[in-house]
Amino acid sequence: MPTFCDVALPVPLDMAFTYKIAEQQPVVGGRVLVPFRNQRISGVVTALHDRAPSMQAKTVIQVLDTEPVLDEGLMKLGQWIAQYYLAPIGDVFRGMLPLAAEIKKAKLYRITEVGYEALHASATSGSSRRSKQDIDTQMVEYAVLDYLSMSDEALEGTIRSATGANRQVLDLLLRKKWIAREDVSSVRDAQRTVQVAVLKELFPGKPGGKLNENQQKIVEFIQQQNGRAFAEQVRELAVPRTTLQTLVKRGIVELVEEQADFSVSSMKKRGPSHLDFIFNAEQKAALATIQRSVTEGKFSVSLLHGVTGSGKTAVYLAAMQSVLEQGRAAILLVPEIGLTPAAAANLHQVFGDEVAILHSALSADERAEQWHRIRRGDARIVVGTRSAVFAPVENLALIVVDEEHDSSYKQEETPRYNGRDVAVMRGKLTNSAVVLASATPAIESYHNAEAGKYRLIELKERVERRPLPEVELVDMRSEFQQTGEDQIFSLQLIQEVTDRLDRGEQAMVLLNRRGYSSVVLCRACGETLQCKNCTIAMTYHKAAHRMECHYCGYRQAVPKRCTACNSEHIFFLGTGSEKVEERLHAAFPQARIGRLDRDTVRNRHDFERVLNQFHAGEINLLVGTQMIAKGHDVHGVTLVGVVGADYALGFPDFRAAERTFQLLTQVAGRAGRGETPGKVVLQTYHPDHYAIQFAQQHDYAGFYEKELRFRKWMHYPPFSALANVLVRSDKLEQALRWTGQLGKWFESTRNEGVRVLGPSAAPIMRLKRDYRYHFILKAASREKLNASLRRMLGFADGEKIPRTNLIVDVDALSLL
Repeated sequence: MPTFCDVALPVPLDMAFTYKIAEQQPVVGGRVLVPFRNQRISGVVTALHDRAPSMQAKTVIQVLDTEPVLDEGLMKLGQWIAQYYLAPIGDVFRGMLPLAAEIKKAKLYRITEVGYEALHASATSGSSRRSKQDIDTQMVEYAVLDYLSMSDEALEGTIRSATGANRQVLDLLLRKKWIAREDVSSVRDAQRTVQVAVLKELFPGKPGGKLNENQQKIVEFIQQQNGRAFAEQVRELAVPRTTLQTLVKRGIVELVEEQADFSVSSMKKRGPSHLDFIFNAEQKAALATIQRSVTEGKFSVSLLHGVTGSGKTAVYLAAMQSVLEQGRAAILLVPEIGLTPAAAANLHQVFGDEVAILHSALSADERAEQWHRIRRGDARIVVGTRSAVFAPVENLALIVVDEEHDSSYKQEETPRYNGRDVAVMRGKLTNSAVVLASATPAIESYHNAEAGKYRLIELKERVERRPLPEVELVDMRSEFQQTGEDQIFSLQLIQEVTDRLDRGEQAMVLLNRRGYSSVVLCRACGETLQCKNCTIAMTYHKAAHRMECHYCGYRQAVPKRCTACNSEHIFFLGTGSEKVEERLHAAFPQARIGRLDRDTVRNRHDFERVLNQFHAGEINLLVGTQMIAKGHDVHGVTLVGVVGADYALGFPDFRAAERTFQLLTQVAGRAGRGETPGKVVLQTYHPDHYAIQFAQQHDYAGFYEKELRFRKWMHYPPFSALANVLVRSDKLEQALRWTGQLGKWFESTRNEGVRVLGPSAAPIMRLKRDYRYHFILKAASREKLNASLRRMLGFADGEKIPRTNLIVDVDALSLL
């Protein structure tokens, strides 16, 4: 039997570590608990062997899995990600496994020899003159020592309960070396429970005494829930959190632990299933092509390009249905958590309990529970965001990537993979069919289809031959000349919204900016209020009455005076979705207005609640950021207004035009999906820009041809492979020194076929307290680019530039 194992640990090092195997034999693809420096961490076993390392190997502490949690295919996929994206293999495997909730960590304490001596000395020494506080602290210290002397070791929580010691006392004892601490981990069952508040007395007050106002509020709430309510809901009431505990002590309410149910989606059923509709000729042909790809049992990639409202969802759901009937499995990826509830609701309506859901808005226990359902084979249809591509499904036949163009598929932290491209690779490793679906495919994807790498499937008409919405451009420069003021809404948009509301129809208004005002400016000296951690102007949020940085999350009070010149002339500039909502309330006081953005949606339940209200007609005017632009199928929407359509055109990013075209086309597609034709009012300061013009004409092919020419001239993807190398440090001098070292290395080293741009300051020079400089590398050959980046990382390692301070982003989607 093998005596050593290689383990991939979640540390920023491009290597696995060799450990000696104890009594229990681990398995490749399973997890083990091992010592690493001064802690115990879990990692994934990558190999078993008898090759002794050059230095003495530490021993595996515990085998956590008797069977692989990553099968051979997923292990190969993880290794490919590590190679392609130059990411540490341990970080890759950690991102593939949503099982952190199963590892229970605890602190174990024991008394040392020095502690025994101190305890003995305390029993024989007399008292000295000390303050009462010192005496009290010392008494607690000796109580801890006394407790530990009677047991070999004890958990932190047990010690604190038994002795009254707090964490500061334990830290003090550690510094004195009277006690020792060890971090321990163990695997626990990730069975989810929920705390329920049960009313023990239906009419409290007589036997238990009178209730105060807060207590009465809780009792009435539980009564409304038929005597049982989730404790978390009770604690969200506008009463002190201690009130519930008081009712428990008085015997009026009992808190009980119950097994938690999991709801795939609370989105309400909306009419017939997608599969109940009659497919048109284009949909039938598309479905037949996908089914043929699945039946062949060979790897293939199809690009399903259909105009908005053409029935792409119905086609891939029907394909998934046929896969399920064959006893095989399928994965559906959606770009954002916001689209997951609707997708899950569609799938649950068709496939019932065969559906599992995976995304980051679930709790750690919920993710682990869903993962185990998939692994056991209880769920053969998986829907989720980019990490769902790692779902441990058996007999995988089909992977669908919806809205494949969306930048949300790119992870912006290590490992920096693109979920769409990983889906293609997983399809290759498992001989599965992959379908990339979008009304506005990424330039790279459409180019691959034109080159014959992908099969192109097109849906050129909306279902039931419904017309695409008319798009009317409103030149806001002319609007300013007419009104003499900078307006949020044009006269045309106000009139169109009025007409729709009068007819009982619904409308949507898009502004892809959060908050109330995007800039706070001093009119006396011109100073703008910037985040203390980033070179970014802070955004004013009126409802919360605070300033907030949307990059690092830093918040502060709204200034009354300028911090630079002490002037009182503080001015708020710019517009966000919060201000749009306020102005809409003023313009349309009778409208039922809802808002969808990151400020109003804190969890998946918030999102589902607003969408349910919109689908039911309880909201007839919805305002929001890009969250409202994609994937929503609301037949009552006949008007979409776009405010500030061209902000993104000013970004220093070669993809700015593509992103603008995609966003405008997607949001325009929300209009006219029912019986009544739709209309789009698009307000812009750049009506002649080709991205705006082609979006108005619903002309993807025209935009693609023009954008492709620019990309070819400038040697940008798809005509080259691209990587962004970013150096960061919280010390400016250090960031400059490291950047200079790398710059000199690039100048002195022959990297044939690789063009290096930079170094230069990143467009956002300081972010989350780090100063940032970057290089952009372009190469016609991906192999040459990868080799050059590996040589650079080797040089950086030799120069002691920490791996965490050097970010390599292969196929970067953002250069900010």
